[in-house]
Amino acid sequence: MRELLVLTACLGLVLLYLAVERLRLDRALRQVPLRIAVTGTRGKSGVTRLIAAGLRASGARVMAKTTGSRPVLIFPDGTEREIFRAGPASLREQVRLVELASSAGAGVLVAETMSIGAECLAAESGQILRPGILAVTNVRLDHMDEMGREKEEVARTLAAAIPRRADIYIAAEEIRPAFEAAAARRGSKIHPIARTDADGPAADLGLPLGEFEPNRRLARAVLGSLGVDGGTIERGFAAVVPDAGSLELVRGAFGEPPRPAVCVSLFAANEPESSAAALREVERLEPFAGRPLVGLLSLREDRGDRTLQWIRVAGEGFFRGFSSVFLLGPPAKAALRKLRRRPGPGDTVFALVEGRSAEDVMSRVLSSAPEAPIVVGLGNFVGGGDELVRYWKGRGAAHGR
Repeated sequence: MRELLVLTACLGLVLLYLAVERLRLDRALRQVPLRIAVTGTRGKSGVTRLIAAGLRASGARVMAKTTGSRPVLIFPDGTEREIFRAGPASLREQVRLVELASSAGAGVLVAETMSIGAECLAAESGQILRPGILAVTNVRLDHMDEMGREKEEVARTLAAAIPRRADIYIAAEEIRPAFEAAAARRGSKIHPIARTDADGPAADLGLPLGEFEPNRRLARAVLGSLGVDGGTIERGFAAVVPDAGSLELVRGAFGEPPRPAVCVSLFAANEPESSAAALREVERLEPFAGRPLVGLLSLREDRGDRTLQWIRVAGEGFFRGFSSVFLLGPPAKAALRKLRRRPGPGDTVFALVEGRSAEDVMSRVLSSAPEAPIVVGLGNFVGGGDELVRYWKGRGAAHGR
């Protein structure tokens, strides 16, 4: 009997705690009347930054948060603070975000979703953030164990983020039946954003290279729906600080002894489809014709599905045109064995590269590469990619500087 009373008391305390937490969250949500969430496979951080920058330029007091290559808080004055996590990411982080936006006096919150499973996405968007506007960037194959191995499965997972009675903005070419069905069930309205010829390439507009046309189109549509005029949107976009790991193009001399190269960071694109789109943007700025192309493929032990994607597309010809591709990271040896068993079209040479530092890696790569190559970083930003990008930027000059 005593044990039952103790258990009942403990359960009562837990329920009381949850009720108080819910009341605190409800109050914080009321104090931040406009909430915008951004979901999708790729480009969430960039779209979050574009929307927040456009609203700041309009005079709104905006709190924003990205969870891309590095989780970052962006305060109403535009200053940023990286979020340091003591353990694995938790949805409690989004509760604290709402409370922080409320205490900062923000009238607008723009938040990138951080969940990759349908149940967590539904809780994050529908129960915690409860946005009036949801922007959906795209549907790509990534995190396949959690999100699905076909694009329709991924779309069903992402559709879990659609909240009740919200406006859903999505590029017209990315609309799928799962989005329409979820919106209908929850009384939300989908706004398809058609492509226009009004936008030039990002570099021509003074924007970070990784802000591709669909991302800019999506952010403009959201901002336009809130009454932000075109001139103000452009001023906001011009002030955007690129996300860590965004597409970078750096010219310089690298390794020891120093050798000239153009280094391109596509690490944050992660999966092959997004990497191919980013590579097309780079080729427009830095034509590949007649230039030796070398790949640096960074692999993560905890992203086995992504490693298998790269092995598959290598066999389908993704690296056609690359003289060589160097693999680094814990899964590199196993991946190389698979690549050699099923070589793709062309004469691309696949090899391992190891080193104690980014400079050591670049010394080894450039010592066996043709003169003055274009080195393209692919795969994963977290891990070897992050260190390489910091080294490149420390030794070279970024595009446009």
